Amino acid sequence: MEHFSAIILAAGKGTRMKSSLPKVLHPLLNKPILQYVVEAALDAGIREQLVVVGHEANVVEQALTGQTWANCCRYVYQEQQLGTGHALLCALPKLSADCKDVLVLCGDTPLISADLLKAFIGQFAASGARAAVLTARLADPAGYGRIVLDEAGDFLAIVEEKEASEAEKTIREINSGIYCFKRALLKDAVSGLNNANAKGEYYLTDILSILRGQGQKVLAFRHDCAEQISGINDRVQLAQATLMMQNRVNTKWMLAGVTIIDPSATYIDTDVQIGRDTVIEPQTYLRGKTIIGNDCHIGVGSEISNSKLGNNVYTRHAIIVESEIGNGCDIGPFTYIRPGSKLHARVKAGHFVELKKAEIGSGSKVPHLSYIGDAVLGCKVNIGCGTITCNYDGQHKYTTTIGDEAFIGSNTNFIAPVSIGARAIIGAGSTITQDVPADALAIERAQQKNIPEWAIRNKNHETEE
Repeated sequence: MEHFSAIILAAGKGTRMKSSLPKVLHPLLNKPILQYVVEAALDAGIREQLVVVGHEANVVEQALTGQTWANCCRYVYQEQQLGTGHALLCALPKLSADCKDVLVLCGDTPLISADLLKAFIGQFAASGARAAVLTARLADPAGYGRIVLDEAGDFLAIVEEKEASEAEKTIREINSGIYCFKRALLKDAVSGLNNANAKGEYYLTDILSILRGQGQKVLAFRHDCAEQISGINDRVQLAQATLMMQNRVNTKWMLAGVTIIDPSATYIDTDVQIGRDTVIEPQTYLRGKTIIGNDCHIGVGSEISNSKLGNNVYTRHAIIVESEIGNGCDIGPFTYIRPGSKLHARVKAGHFVELKKAEIGSGSKVPHLSYIGDAVLGCKVNIGCGTITCNYDGQHKYTTTIGDEAFIGSNTNFIAPVSIGARAIIGAGSTITQDVPADALAIERAQQKNIPEWAIRNKNHETEE
C-alpha cells in the first residue's frame, strides 16, 4: 500500500498471562503472536512498520530479528505505558516523510488476515474519510469498547466498557482496535487527548471523537470478522486462538488436496507446505518451514520439523528434524532423524534407528536398532541390527564412510574415522578400527572359549528358591 505505514501496539505487560515472557511473544503454532500481525500487514502491502515496545522491549525486538522481513520493522520505545494514545504519540515522529496514511494494529491479534486489512484500507481510501475504525457485531460484546452510531448509522464515538452507561453496554457493535488515519491530522488530534477516565490513560479511541468534533469524516467499517479481531489476554484465549488458527490451516490444506484423517488431532504450522494426495494421520506435528511432497503418507505420531520430504515418503512414529528425505523413503516406526541428515531415494530407516548428520545413498537400508551418526553411506548398503558408528572420542567427532553395496553384519561397531570399501562385508559382532578395502571380508572377534561342565561344577552358586 503506497504511502501507508503501520503502527503496531505491543508495549503492554500482559499481566493476565502470568508469565515472564511478554504477551506478544507467546507462541501460537510455533510462532510469536506478534509475528502474525507483522506478516499480515506485510502481505497487505505495508512495507514500513513501527512496533511500539515497552515491557521487555529488547526481548521483543530480538525475537523478530533474523526474519527475512526484519528490515521492514523499526521499534519505538514507550518508556511509560500511559495508554494507546500515548503509544501513538511516541510513534508518530518516527514515521517516514512520505507516509500519508497510518494503519494502527494491536500486537495481540494474530488471527487478523491480509485480505481483511486490504478491504479495510481500500474502504477507507474510497470513502474519503479522515479516520476509520474496523468494527464487528458480537453476540456477547463484554470486554470490548462499544461503537456508538447516530440514527443515520454514522460514527459518533467509541465508549470503553468501564466508561459505558447501561444503555451503551447493550450495544453489540464493538471496537476491534484497528484503525486508519490520515497522518496530517493525527499530530494535533493526539495532542488534544486527556486522561480523565477510569484508568487514567490516554485513549487512542478519543482521537476519533476529536476528529469528528472538528467536522472530519470518520468511518465505522463493519465486517463479519469476529474471529479475526480476537485479542489474546490470557492463556485460555491463547488456546482458543490456537484452535481457530489450526482449523484455518488444516482447512486450507484439505481444500488443496491433502487428506487429514482427524483435523482436531493434527497440528500444522502456518509456514508448512504439503503436496497433493498426501495423507496425514492423527497426532502428527508438522513444524516450522517443513515441506512435504506429493503422495506421502505421514503416519500416526510423526513429528517433522524444518525438514524437506520428497514424494511417496512413508513415516510413522518418527521424529525428523532439519533433515532431507528423498522420494520413496520408508521411515519408522520409532525412528529419530536428527539435524543434518540426508536420505536419498528409497532409503529404509526402520524401528529404533537414530540418524545424526548422516548421508545415506539411494536404496540403502538401516532396518532396526542402529545408530548412524557423522556417516556417509553409499547406495544399496545394508546395515545389520545393532550397528553403531562410534563417532565421538570425548573431544572430536569423526566420520564413518561406507561404500556402495557394502553388507554390515549385526552388532558391528565402527570406531571412526574409518572407511569401508564398496561391496565389502563386515562379519557380525565385529569392532572395526581400520579401513576395509573394497570387496573384502572383515571379521574382528575375540576367540570363543568353551569350558566343559562349568555349570555343573558351579551349581552351589545358584540362588535357592
